[in-house]
Amino acid sequence: MTDLLLEAWVSSIIESKKLGWMLGKGKAWQPGERLKLLFAGYNGTRNTGSDVRVEEMLRQIRHILGAGNVEFSVMSQSFDFSRGYFDGTAQVHLPDIFPPFLAREVPKHHGVVACEGSAFKSKFANALTTMMIGSLGVAAAQNKLSVGYGSEAGHMDPLVAKMCRRYCKDSLIITRNVESRTLLRELGVPTELGTDTAWTFEPVPAEYGQRVLREAGWDGKVPVLVVCPINPFWWPVTASVAKYALHAMTGAYRDSYYRTVYFHKSGQDVEQAFERYLTAIAKAVDGFRKRRNVFVLMVATERLDARAGHRIAEKLGGVPVLTSDDYDMYQLVSILRACRMMASSRYHGIVTSMPALVPSCGITMDERIRNLMRERGHQDLLMNVDDVELELRLLAALEKLYTDGESVAEGIGKTVVKNLKVMARMGVLFEEEVQRRYPDFPTRKGEWSWEDYLPPMSESLRGLLEAYEAPAEPRVSAVS
Repeated sequence: MTDLLLEAWVSSIIESKKLGWMLGKGKAWQPGERLKLLFAGYNGTRNTGSDVRVEEMLRQIRHILGAGNVEFSVMSQSFDFSRGYFDGTAQVHLPDIFPPFLAREVPKHHGVVACEGSAFKSKFANALTTMMIGSLGVAAAQNKLSVGYGSEAGHMDPLVAKMCRRYCKDSLIITRNVESRTLLRELGVPTELGTDTAWTFEPVPAEYGQRVLREAGWDGKVPVLVVCPINPFWWPVTASVAKYALHAMTGAYRDSYYRTVYFHKSGQDVEQAFERYLTAIAKAVDGFRKRRNVFVLMVATERLDARAGHRIAEKLGGVPVLTSDDYDMYQLVSILRACRMMASSRYHGIVTSMPALVPSCGITMDERIRNLMRERGHQDLLMNVDDVELELRLLAALEKLYTDGESVAEGIGKTVVKNLKVMARMGVLFEEEVQRRYPDFPTRKGEWSWEDYLPPMSESLRGLLEAYEAPAEPRVSAVS
């Protein structure tokens, strides 16, 4: 019921902003002004993937439009957790009860960029999807730039899907896979095909990650196996005022409490499924380390994953657990890239390790890792979180990573280069959408190579381009 109230509240805000705009309230961008863009997403929670993709989004779009022409703001749920991130960008606090914030904040800007990866799905939280649709919808209602950048769509509950159909029909959603594009097009939402934006991220130097691993007990010689587990079964998060009242008065729902009025899915079936998942991973890793001399550690790339990491570590008799509570995104990605092999249920755990050619397998709860493994040609390295044969299949996958790591790395390298080119095309699409909305905005003129539509790349990425790039791409004509 609380989710329904949020959805109705946000819908009423969009309608009121549309009416106000038609009556002359609000102000459009004017030539000579900096283009003020609000980046709407799930930041400030120490979710490494969410923060990394937004960091690169900001760098790319600022590079394309010109730093002197734009003024960016990004939402953050905690300034403490996002301190030191998003250089040159203002941070605005996103409260848990967000509708009044959207009504107040979105009209201050000339456009919204929805930067959450899982923006259009009910798998994690209808409230999050409602917030993303609300951000885009208010901007579109005022005839402003309204773009989803590298977004993904999955199953949406009927009312949320109806909101998406109604309020995103004047937005442009650049999806990160074909499946998401197909789903949104069926709802009448304009789409283009893109990718994730984390590919160009550069962490602190490799020496940092290696040093942390040594401090955790690594001898500097044996291969490092990193495992990035999650709790795949306690989603979605739902809002409940009744649960919140009972929790506040009696401490009820302690194990499923997320924050304020939000609670994870809970129950005996959830805990049993979680235990099976943890046990299967632990047994597979234990069997593998008995065959091969490896150093094992757990990494929680999202603060919520720490519980899963610690429980597997206990089942293994005690292995190091590193979490995003203690390491920022620059540090944590450096640690991941210092490893030799990875088994991950975190999509961005895999993506951020791929530019270092770390062989990886995926244990997936939804379509994100599945789509990525299919793109890499590594379906045999993919498992489901509820697979009854998860232990055996993971053990076989780890063995392949150990024995066939070079061939796996080759597929990874080709995929990284392919996605860099798709990310550059996203930049072209974004520039064209800015020009469509604001024809007088000073976009670049002339011809540019595809690399000019990416943020400045590291030497390591340029090395991948030299090793895996196909024949030269034609030059791109900028918007004129």
